[in-house]
Amino acid sequence: MSTRDYIEKDYYAALGVPKDASAAEIKKAYRKLARQYHPDANKGDAKAEEKFKEISEAYAVLSDETKRKEYDEARALFSRGGFRVPGGAGGAGGFDLGDLFGGGAGGAGGGLGDIFGGIFTGGRRTAAPRRGADVEAESTLSFADAVSGVTVPLRLRSPHSCTTCNGTGARPGTAPRVCPTCSGTGVVSRGAGGFAFSEPCRECRGRGLLVDDPCPTCGGGGQTISERTLQVRIPAGVADGQRIRLRGKGEPGERGGPAGDLLVLVHVQPDKVFGRKGDHLTVTVPVTFPEAALGATVKVPTLGGAPVTVKIPAGTSSGRVLRVRGKGVPKRSATKTGDTSARGDLLVTVEVAVPQELTDEARQALEAYAAAQPEDPRADLTGAAGRG
Repeated sequence: MSTRDYIEKDYYAALGVPKDASAAEIKKAYRKLARQYHPDANKGDAKAEEKFKEISEAYAVLSDETKRKEYDEARALFSRGGFRVPGGAGGAGGFDLGDLFGGGAGGAGGGLGDIFGGIFTGGRRTAAPRRGADVEAESTLSFADAVSGVTVPLRLRSPHSCTTCNGTGARPGTAPRVCPTCSGTGVVSRGAGGFAFSEPCRECRGRGLLVDDPCPTCGGGGQTISERTLQVRIPAGVADGQRIRLRGKGEPGERGGPAGDLLVLVHVQPDKVFGRKGDHLTVTVPVTFPEAALGATVKVPTLGGAPVTVKIPAGTSSGRVLRVRGKGVPKRSATKTGDTSARGDLLVTVEVAVPQELTDEARQALEAYAAAQPEDPRADLTGAAGRG
């Protein structure tokens, strides 16, 4: 990422969010734009691919709290005229995000940390390793896969060190040279009253190195947007809207820092038969009036297994819930320990089915039943209403 990125690129405008947008607002805007401009949805559309790269670059900075703070501070600093950086193609002077704030390529140093450190201490600050940014992805699962767990391929596009030049920015077979103006420090000093101020070297734009023959792949920037496919294991029992964190699968770290994480937002498709209530599965089973009144034994489906036999007690009313132990969702503790027996239950809701049409014989039988056992199930209801 070059100095011009920090000075001229408006990442907030790229995502269509205000500068005071919250992290949640930034994520929401990125997801919406990523779905709209993803190359898979715009095959052969070069403009859409370029737009996708732009919003991916913007999100990589704004989603990282440290990078966003540095980006805001750098833009504010340069907008006030504190420092000036000459124009020109980013290919010849592009440098990594950390170069402006910590140090140049190969430990050359320079950057805002050195600027402020030089003002007050007269020394130079060593560039510290920086953790890579987190990467977000989304995956849509079937209801059954979410309950049992599944391995899914995720196609990701994110910034990576250019493989052609190994991040140097120089054409293969050549190498960057030390900037003669700053002697490789990336900064030059100027006097202002009783103070000596340092500012990024205009010749190398703070990198400490000059690229005479830029890499044809990255244009001298040292980074490219690459595509990779990861096989990601989604644990059993994942819920709709849950995020799965995969440590170390995000963007690579800088200067030896650890990689960021991959956050997978899971969407679960509804099932036609089963529902979910925490660790329990739910299913509605219709029974006939005689089965509910006299009692019966019925077969009930299970998710991914053989049906089970459930006893319907005599006199069961519509809406009653029966419980089948251990036929629900694997509990979180079971996922961690591997105990497959630790599962929720299957909650069976009984629903008395009322026939839409009756044969003459069935009608006569019901009329005979009504005469043989007269009852008013609304007696308590109407009596209570009368007393009120």
